[in-house]
This record gives sequence, structure tokens and C-alpha cells, in this order.
Amino acid sequence: MKTNRRTVLGILSGAAGAAILPSGSFAEQTPPGNTALAMEKVVGIGGVFFRAQEPKKLAQWYRDHLGISMDPAWQQEAGPTAFAPFAENTTYFGDASKQWMLNFRVRDLDKMAAQLEAAGVAVKIDPKTYPYGRFARIHDPEGNPIELWQPMEAKTSH
Repeated sequence: MKTNRRTVLGILSGAAGAAILPSGSFAEQTPPGNTALAMEKVVGIGGVFFRAQEPKKLAQWYRDHLGISMDPAWQQEAGPTAFAPFAENTTYFGDASKQWMLNFRVRDLDKMAAQLEAAGVAVKIDPKTYPYGRFARIHDPEGNPIELWQPMEAKTSH
């Protein structure tokens, strides 16, 4: 079965909405067959670690172009996070030698794309708007794929 971001984010959007409902909601249900205690779950991603040819230079690129500071740790806004393994032979990431892809939420995809293009970063905006948002693709200096995602409700005036 082919997994794609449309399926994952569609399911994620429903689960994220259910997770904030009051008592008795999806987030508080116990696993089937377990009437005593709810399963302990992780509460978020504590870090993303990957190998780089030039770690300091790459960290600076993420700081300069995407605003991700790693000193002492990046404080991200609360929001949905997709966690989805893809088939080993997927072409969705582009370069077959790349084993991972980051997806970052943004408030304003057009503004972020203009900022990146002004800095010389190639941006490919998906022309289609999906029920859960808009997407664009960039690559870091080492060729790692990065997907930018503007959830439908994310664009606000700040």
C-alpha cells in the first residue's frame, strides 16, 4: 500500500482535533482489552539527529534560512506532527540515497518561499491546495529533502 502525505496528514488532522476534546475523548481512551490503565505514550519529538558532511555549516544554514536555533534547543510551536514510515523504494523523497525527509510547519508558505528564494534557495511550491493545507519542497545544502507545510488554519497576521 502506498503511503503519501495526503493520507497521513488527513488522518493526522482528525486525530489532532480529537486529541484536544474534553474528557472521554480519543486522547483518553484505553487500548482495547485494557480496562485498568491507559497506555503510556510519547508526547512529542525530543530531537532529530542526522549525519552531515559539515555539521556546523549545516546547522548555520538551518538557523539562517529556517530560523531553527539549536542553542540550547529549538523551541517549536505546538501543533500536529506526522510520523509515517514510507516504503523503502519510495520516490517521494527524491534522491534514493536519502533515508529521511523533514516536514516543517510554517504560518505563511508564500512569505517563507519568498524569503528562501531571496536567499538563493530553490523552492518548488505544490500548486494544489489540499483540505489540510499547502506544501513546498526545498533541499538543504547537503541535498536532504525538506517539505514545508502550511496547515489550512495556520496563516495568521503576526
